[in-house]
Amino acid sequence: MRKLVALCMISASLVGCASVPMGDPARDLTLKQFDVAPDKAGVYIYRNELIGRAVKMDVEVDGKPIGQTAAQSYLYRELTPGKHTVTAKAENMDSLEIDAQPGKLSFIWQEVKMGVVFARTKLHLVDEKTGRSGVMGTRLAEGL
Repeated sequence: MRKLVALCMISASLVGCASVPMGDPARDLTLKQFDVAPDKAGVYIYRNELIGRAVKMDVEVDGKPIGQTAAQSYLYRELTPGKHTVTAKAENMDSLEIDAQPGKLSFIWQEVKMGVVFARTKLHLVDEKTGRSGVMGTRLAEGL
């Protein structure tokens, strides 16, 4: 039975494609300059995998929704420096606490994992080089 569910999920991820509203292309280009004000912090949450294309995933910062990700998309949020919790929701819920530093960027890779019925999510804080590269291969999703 598990093999059948897995096969169905893989098939759905190959043929179906979840779409989320995409952000303004000019803002996408601006955000890919990776600048942040010296008194603020920024966080990028990105999905650069093709797996799980049929699944949208809700993302929150500090319990407030900021948007949804789909395959090959990212969200950006400017933050006040300090501790913040980023949460992603799919078949499961995963949270990651970051310590946002003034004038710095944080990058979170949203990994898509196979679930029982739908895809699961796992958040990973990645280094700046990895994060910038991941964001460059994605497009801005419209945030809330």
